[in-house]
Amino acid sequence: MKICGIVAEYNPFHNGHAYQIKKAREVTGCDYCIAVISGDFVQRGEVAVFSKYLRTKMALLCGADLVLEIPSIFAVSSAEDFAAGAVALLDQLGVVTHLCFGSEMGESERFMETAAILADEPDSFSEGLSWPQARVRALEAEGISDLGNFLETPNNLLGVEYCKALIRQKSPIQPITILRKGNGYHSQDLTGELASASAIRREIFKEEPDFSILLSQVPDEIRSLFKAEVPLQPEDLSDLLNYRLLTLKRDGIPFSVFADVSNDLSDRLESKLYEQADWEERIRQLKSRQYTYTRISRCLLHILLGITDEMVLAGKEAGFSPYARILGFRKSKAGVLSEIKKHTRIPLVTKTADASRMLSGTAKMLFEQDLYASHVRQSLLLGKTGQPVRNEFTQPICII
Repeated sequence: MKICGIVAEYNPFHNGHAYQIKKAREVTGCDYCIAVISGDFVQRGEVAVFSKYLRTKMALLCGADLVLEIPSIFAVSSAEDFAAGAVALLDQLGVVTHLCFGSEMGESERFMETAAILADEPDSFSEGLSWPQARVRALEAEGISDLGNFLETPNNLLGVEYCKALIRQKSPIQPITILRKGNGYHSQDLTGELASASAIRREIFKEEPDFSILLSQVPDEIRSLFKAEVPLQPEDLSDLLNYRLLTLKRDGIPFSVFADVSNDLSDRLESKLYEQADWEERIRQLKSRQYTYTRISRCLLHILLGITDEMVLAGKEAGFSPYARILGFRKSKAGVLSEIKKHTRIPLVTKTADASRMLSGTAKMLFEQDLYASHVRQSLLLGKTGQPVRNEFTQPICII
C-alpha cells in the first residue's frame, strides 16, 4: 500500500494546492493522501487567514483523504523545526511511504544530495558565519558550487529541510518533489490560474476584494467557503501583542525567555516598548540587517503565545510530534485511519476531551499549547465579528 504525505499551510487553499495533490497522486500512485497542516497560526509568524477547520474542509474537498495538525510550537517555528515537526508526524504514523513537496526544481535527487551534507552541520556552521553563508560554504566544501538559484527560493529551501529531517530521523519515507507551476512565490500578480498564496491574501485583505478575480484562483469545489468566515490578518494581533508586552514588563519576565528572541532583540524591543504600535509597525521598529521581517514576526508571535525556548527544547526531546491530532477525513477513505491505528507509534487524538487521558508529560503540554493557540485565534475572531465562535471542545472534526 502506498500512502503519500503532504506538508502544507493552505493559507488559504488555492489552485496550486489542488494541482500539487493531483500530481502527488499521479506520481506516487498512492492509495491515500494525508495532509499535515499548520493550525491557527502559520510559519511566517502570523495568524492564519481562515480557521484550521475551514482550511481542513477545503483540503478534503480538493483531494486530501485525511488532515492532521502539526504541533503549534513547530508550526510557527523556523523552516528547520517546522519541517522536522511535520516529518516526525508523518513518520510516526508508521504508514506513509512518500513525502511530496512542491519546488522550483523537479529533481528529488538534488534535494537529498544537499540535505545529506547539511544534515551533519559541518565545521563551517561553527565559524561565526551567518546561516546562508555557512550553508554555501559547507556545500562548496563538498564540491557543490553550481548552486545558482537553487537555495534562493523558499520552496526549495523548505524541500531541503524536509529531506534533512528524513535523514536525521532515519525515516524510510521517500521524498518526491513536484515541479511548482504558475506565478512566483512572492508574486502579487493574480493573473493566470496559479497565483501565489501571498497575492491571494493581499486581495482578501482589501476593504473591497474583487471576488471575481479572487475566486478564479480557487477550485470550484471550495469557492463558497471563501465567504464562510471573516478572514484574520496580522494587524488583528496588534492590541493583544501590546497588552502582552506590557504585562510581561510589569511582571519582570524578560522577552529573551521566548523562543528565538535573542538578548539583543529583547533589548531592542524593550527600548521601543512604550512607543505604541500596530503589528506591522512593531516589526519595522525592530527590523535590521540582522533580523529579517519573518524572524521578528515569529519572535513576536512566540511572545504573544507564550512559546519559550524551554518548551521548544522539550518538544524536540519528545520527538517533535508525540501525538497525531485529526482535524478531518473523508468517509469514503476512512480505511487510512484503520491502517494508521495498526501501525502508529504515537496516540491518535480524535476528540479533544479524550486527550487528557491519552497524553501525559510533554505530549500533554504540547497539546494544551495547541488548544491555547486556537482559543487565542477564536477570541480574535469573536472580537472582530461579535459573533459566537466554537471552541476546541465544541468544534467537531471535519468529516465529508
